[in-house]
Formats: sequence, C-alpha cells, structure tokens
Amino acid sequence: MDPGTHQEDTMADLTPEQMRRLHDFAEQLSELAEHQEDRWKVQTTDGQIFLTMMSPTAPHGLNVVRLRRQIEAQTPEVVALNDTNMGDPVTGLTKIPDLMVIAEEDTDDTAKVVNSRDVLMVVEVVFRTNSLTDIRDKLHDYPRMGLPLYVVVDPRKDKKTVTVHSDPSEGPDGIRYRKKVPHAFGDTVTAGRWTLDTSSLKAYPADW
Repeated sequence: MDPGTHQEDTMADLTPEQMRRLHDFAEQLSELAEHQEDRWKVQTTDGQIFLTMMSPTAPHGLNVVRLRRQIEAQTPEVVALNDTNMGDPVTGLTKIPDLMVIAEEDTDDTAKVVNSRDVLMVVEVVFRTNSLTDIRDKLHDYPRMGLPLYVVVDPRKDKKTVTVHSDPSEGPDGIRYRKKVPHAFGDTVTAGRWTLDTSSLKAYPADW
C-alpha cells in the first residue's frame, strides 16, 4: 500500500468488541441528536459513523407519504415506519430509512432501534444532494443487514426511476442483491407482495 493512502476498516475487519463500541457510540450520538433544534440522521457503514442533517423537501416528503399509504392499505397487518432507527445485531450497521416495512406484531415499543432482520422491505427516496448514500452505500449495506427487498425511488429530473432490488445472497463479491428490476415513474411496480402505483410520485423541479 502506498504510504500516502489510508485504508478504511470495514465492518468485516472489526472485532466484536470494536463493533459493540461503534454501535454504542452511534447510539449516544443518536440520543444527543434528538435534543438538537435541527434534525440529524446518525448511520454507520463499514466502520464509520455518518451524520446527515435532515432537510427533506416537499416532493421528497410527499413521495414517502404516498408510498406508505399504499403499502399499509394493501397489507393492514404491517406498519411502514419513516425516519426510524434500524440496527443489525449481526453486522452492527445502523440506518434510518425513509420507510421500513415490518409486521406490526414484530414491533417492540420498548426498543430503541428496530431489528433489521425483522424488516420486510425498505424504501429510500433519493435526496438531490447526496444520492450516493442511497444508490451506492445502502445498496451495499442493506443485503448484509438481512433486508429481503430494497426499493430506490429517484425523483431527480434526469432519472425519475423506481428500482426494486431483491434476492440477497452470498457470492464471490459478498452478500449482494442478485436481482434488479428498473421502472420509470408512472409504471405499476411489483415489490414482493406489494403493487405500487407510481403515477402519483413527484419528480424534483427542473430548476433544482
């Protein structure tokens, strides 16, 4: 390795004790963030902690709400939680998805985080300013966290897509989603047991 480069530790490189300390520190930051005037997301990936100021726009929020309503209407036994802490006891990774779908009977109202291994589907609506978080980082982390379905909604003016990632499995490149089905805004999208009408989704304004 070149002396001028720095190699980041990944979660796979961390010892169980290091993973526990990282998780505890992220939890402390989350508790601190709850008392700030601004809203922050505290998430971990590959041995690093990321803090993101939450400033969702109207189109972003509307897209989340419209998808949540469809999901809960089709499956009354589930809840679609938004901006809720989710953690994986196996990898130590923590995320705050735009939407996570979980059977209501599997929720624990005394827990600080939702166990990702209980989650049926995650939906992320791409932010205009940090798109790589959803389309690269979380695409890498979510299958490792045991999430069977990951839906990425991209409202950017040059995209307007809904992509369904599924079939997570182990391979030479690690645990990855092995199936990817892209759709355009306006399509009827099948994601697991859900059929999503995307005609009401809002794209970001052209001048953004």
